[in-house]
Amino acid sequence: MRNFSQIVGVSFGFFVWALGGCASGPRAFTGGAYDDPTRVELLDDKFNEADMQQMADTMIKSLVACGYVSNAPKPPIVIVEKVANRTQDHIDMLSLTNKIRTALINSGRVRFVDKEARETLDEEYDYNAAGHVSAVTQKKRGNQVGADYILNGSLSTNVQELGGTKFVYYKLTMNLTNLETSTIDCTQEKELRKKFNKQTYGL
Repeated sequence: MRNFSQIVGVSFGFFVWALGGCASGPRAFTGGAYDDPTRVELLDDKFNEADMQQMADTMIKSLVACGYVSNAPKPPIVIVEKVANRTQDHIDMLSLTNKIRTALINSGRVRFVDKEARETLDEEYDYNAAGHVSAVTQKKRGNQVGADYILNGSLSTNVQELGGTKFVYYKLTMNLTNLETSTIDCTQEKELRKKFNKQTYGL
């Protein structure tokens, strides 16, 4: 009988320990599989990849169809600025900016100069001029292509809550500004509005 009581006591202690560990310790995710990145799943009320994709698609189609781009004798040269985050959320604006730029480049209707690479380019010009590179392949200053436009924009949001319902509104605005005249030759807005219901817990 004593052995049986000891076994029961040890088993109960192990059960409590295991239950506590499961409740407080981190959980491992297993059985992973690839998922479709274009599928829309609203897991929470935050800005997600589906929002980013919808906004990027709208901007790309609009900018490519803009008369100053579509009727240009050759693809305009553009400098892209990172989209400004005017929301209270932590959003990867660089990913949004890069998604728009990549799609525009692949369209063949717009070309971009890399503003972020200017410091590296200067270093390479100095390296070339120092005699480390053959005269045939040497690159010199003064041959860069000047930009025709600056592409910039901002993302803003508005949140409203009424009872157990929450509405989240996002608006992305993008402008293509003529570098010589400072006129905004192309502009586009994309709006998203999502509705969420507050989850209730019952006993």
